[in-house]
Amino acid sequence: MASETLVAAGVALVVTASFPFYLYGAWYILDQEVVTWDVLMHHLKFITVGLLLTTVPLLGWMLPRFFEQIGGFAALHAFLGLQAYAMLLVALTGIVRIFQVKYQHDMYDSDANDRDVDIGELHENMGAWRGRLRVGVVGYVLFWILAWVVGMVRFFIDYVLY
Repeated sequence: MASETLVAAGVALVVTASFPFYLYGAWYILDQEVVTWDVLMHHLKFITVGLLLTTVPLLGWMLPRFFEQIGGFAALHAFLGLQAYAMLLVALTGIVRIFQVKYQHDMYDSDANDRDVDIGELHENMGAWRGRLRVGVVGYVLFWILAWVVGMVRFFIDYVLY
């Protein structure tokens, strides 16, 4: 049981460590006046690390053990986590289209700072895609936090208070 407790603590720590990567990635891109290719890549490096720190423990440790631990908190934790990933897919349906249109208009060039173009004028559906992106990101973060809280409650109930 001690080794399982140690693994559970490690998984909790790794998943918790993903949150600062999400925060920095979000802050970084929101802090930029113009999103160039370099800015986008820097942002994605941190978001990707955050996603890996969450997804690898999910697939490698949580998912294989789910049916052994099926119960109220496990089901709630899984539901909230699935909702987070569903919202990530919603965000991706927006960001992929935004990326395509900005790339077609060379908006990721290093001289993009010289352009005075409203991103909303690049395509008639840009507003809807940006809305999907915002809803998806906010939804992902909200459900991620809820899943994390439930996961931490499960951790303390199963491994600290047992």
